[in-house]
Amino acid sequence: MRSLLRCRPLAIALAIAALAGCQSLQSSDNLLGVITPYRVEVVQGNVVTKEQAALIKPGLSRAQVRDVLGSPLLTDVFHADRWDYVFTIRRQGAEPQQRRIVVLFDGEKLKSIDTGGELPAEREFVASIDTFKTSRDAPPLALTEEQIKALPVPKPVAAEAATAASAPTARAYPPLEPR
Repeated sequence: MRSLLRCRPLAIALAIAALAGCQSLQSSDNLLGVITPYRVEVVQGNVVTKEQAALIKPGLSRAQVRDVLGSPLLTDVFHADRWDYVFTIRRQGAEPQQRRIVVLFDGEKLKSIDTGGELPAEREFVASIDTFKTSRDAPPLALTEEQIKALPVPKPVAAEAATAASAPTARAYPPLEPR
């Protein structure tokens, strides 16, 4: 019994040390400067770009606004003429972003849109969340003159018609349903 009483302070000291160690791990973003924990990418709401907002003009119907911006994240029964588009993204290696856009209606027609500041263009938005550090130069999508000349020459249409005429046209297939 006496040996158990001597071990109790040691067990308490070990538990306190373990809990203190857990706290120090939580406060840093990486473990010993090498291992970084996985963080879940959180994307909520609708991405609204400068190009989309330029398409929104007063007088549009609710359906037309929904076609351009998507369904609003927040609609309120008490404020039926207000749609809130909220967008947040948290991605490891990129700055977190948050935007709020308020669309106001007068009946069924758009009254105004408040973007709350400057919206990014689509390319700017993609660049802001791109976390790849390597260079990704895409090849050109157009063929050069040499590549066009190297393509096989298609057969003339008349030759295809002649080969199709010489082939048997009637084929016998088994019935689809049993008789």
